[in-house]
Amino acid sequence: MTDQMLERARGGDAEAFRALTDPYRRELHVHCYRILGSVQDAEDVMKEALLAAWRGLDGFEERASLRAWLYRIATNRSLNALRDSARRPSAGFALPFEPPRPTRMAEPLWLEPYTDTLLDELPDAAAGPDARYETKEAVALAFVTGLQHMAPRQRAVLVLRDVLGFHAAEVAAMLECSEASVTSLLQRARATLDARVPPDRARAPVPRSARERDLVTRFAEAFERDDVAGVIALLTDDAWVTMPPEPWEYQGADAIARFLRDRVAGRGGRRVRLVATRANGQPAFGHYLEDAHAPVGRFAGVLVLTLEGDRIAAITRFGDSGILARFGLPRTLPW
Repeated sequence: MTDQMLERARGGDAEAFRALTDPYRRELHVHCYRILGSVQDAEDVMKEALLAAWRGLDGFEERASLRAWLYRIATNRSLNALRDSARRPSAGFALPFEPPRPTRMAEPLWLEPYTDTLLDELPDAAAGPDARYETKEAVALAFVTGLQHMAPRQRAVLVLRDVLGFHAAEVAAMLECSEASVTSLLQRARATLDARVPPDRARAPVPRSARERDLVTRFAEAFERDDVAGVIALLTDDAWVTMPPEPWEYQGADAIARFLRDRVAGRGGRRVRLVATRANGQPAFGHYLEDAHAPVGRFAGVLVLTLEGDRIAAITRFGDSGILARFGLPRTLPW
């Protein structure tokens, strides 16, 4: 950032403002997504934050960096959005069959997958010295899901401190609270995240590696054949199947096998097809169900796989057709 560019922007030069802020747009979008769990909400809030920055540029006193100032605005706009319940749908996307008894009924959680085409545009911004997570590691589905189980200010503090590496004093200034409050919020947030994402998990295969492709291909082949035993053989002993925002969650071989068998029976002989994609840095599939009356397959959701070593630790289904465009997936496939 140059003083000349900043003065031009303060004088109303929109091109100068874009030149100052464009390098941060993608990371700000991911930041809002982590807090909100919704790609569309993140887009809306990021635009609001940049508009607020444009209108309030005279208030930028340069005591902090422009990046930190933008994060302050984006964080507070995200927290405001979380207070607005109208931003989040009250209903989920019904399953095409009656599911069996789940392992547990979870609190409805609004969460969307984040396409890797957007992650590929994420700059490798250097995190501060206090960061505990790599930038792209902190967009993994388990991590973002864990954030959604925290109180809003807890998730904001954890992301600002442990992902972005801002100092406690900087975060306190952003949230207009004391450093002691930041420390307390961070402790509670870390406890919540550790309970949902154990730190000693075996690491997933390298993305797009031969090891990952082999596991994912075997899953797709078994899933398309309705080979329930074949799918179960690829799972960890404590694997989960979840479908946010639907409350049904299934853990372990027996529960997941019952769910998959009921799913096959509920289709009445119609076949499925999977189309490979990626979400949240993880392998994923567009899921298509054969139409009963036309030679096409209709979109039935996106499946995201969480890998652990040479096994699958979680299968997460997203049924909202609104995510199709972001993933470049068609609404129907010729059958």
